[in-house]
Amino acid sequence: MSYYPLTSIPDYYGIDALLTEEHKLIRQSVRDWVESFVMPQIDQAAQNHTDIPGLMKELGKIGALGPYIPVEYGGSGLDQISYGLIMQELERGDSAVRSAASVQSSLVMFPINEFGSEEQKKKYLPQLAAGEMIGSFGLTEPNHGSDPSSMETYFKDMGDHYLLNGAKMWITNSPVCDIAVVWGKNEEGKVQGLIVERGMEGFTTPETHNKWSLRASKTGELVFNDVKVPKENLLPGVTGLKGPLSCLNSARYGISWGVIGAAIDCYCTAVQYSKERRQFGKPIGSFQLQQKKLAEFLTEITKAQLLCLQLGHLKNDHKASPAQISMAKRNNVKMAIDIARESRQILGGMGIMGEFPMMRHAANLESVITYEGTHDVHLLITGLDITGINAF
Repeated sequence: MSYYPLTSIPDYYGIDALLTEEHKLIRQSVRDWVESFVMPQIDQAAQNHTDIPGLMKELGKIGALGPYIPVEYGGSGLDQISYGLIMQELERGDSAVRSAASVQSSLVMFPINEFGSEEQKKKYLPQLAAGEMIGSFGLTEPNHGSDPSSMETYFKDMGDHYLLNGAKMWITNSPVCDIAVVWGKNEEGKVQGLIVERGMEGFTTPETHNKWSLRASKTGELVFNDVKVPKENLLPGVTGLKGPLSCLNSARYGISWGVIGAAIDCYCTAVQYSKERRQFGKPIGSFQLQQKKLAEFLTEITKAQLLCLQLGHLKNDHKASPAQISMAKRNNVKMAIDIARESRQILGGMGIMGEFPMMRHAANLESVITYEGTHDVHLLITGLDITGINAF
């Protein structure tokens, strides 16, 4: 019996009525793909610590890479709610799948589209949208995570090229990337972005092994040892931390939607199991303690859905603030990881088995609650917005 009831989607407040027909068609098409392509192989990939073969090209085929990028550059020109729904369905499959799409879309395609030259857009975006080219994003460093302003990666103007030195860590897709959008400091100490291509001498991407989380995706480093980067690979449209932080805003927004999918997968599995598993002569779903858990799960999922839907409208109107995005990312990831852990208890010993998604989602969400801004840092961002006082 399958314990992945993907067609059973909680919509306790009739939120579907607030979506367009296009939104629902997009969500259904991605859901169908997740059910047919991801679900049959995700447990084996996670157990074996291997990525899913051909994942990026498959994501490209269903339009999940840079869906809000203009059609002229290979995207679908969709709105932000469509992007969120895509991320939700992908993370119902696995956080590693959503991470791959999120990095490609929000951290690689977004900055090239927003800050790149016309030549850069035409050269990279169509291939990235199709999954023919894989991108990674270099901001976090071995010594600097939550404090990107202290980054040590730097580049010098050598006349006909830039010379790049430094290292980035915890980089999704780095071992398989074709290009990396790398943020470093110029000789004036100002942060700028460079597009670094695989094959440039001195550029290496060692893989990070022995992860307990996001085991179905490749993680690694980006190391730059006197890498000669052509001057036309500098992103000309932005200087300062505004560049990478705007990318993170887009990624955090996608995460806010994505983790709802992980929570839904755990919730639906727990509901089905509670109706079928019998103890003391009746289904365990008839006991108060189990109903309490399920009722709380549905309440928290519904709150997260409403939070993201309004945030999506604000994003569409270019009114969503970084602090609002931080609030949604922090709240929804905590919601999802709590549901993953508590729903595991409903399944008892079966909850640790690979046939069920709880432990895999819980382990993945341990990474999600840390990356793109840690749980505590997002709290301080909200605190700063409330008081006007920087507590970092």
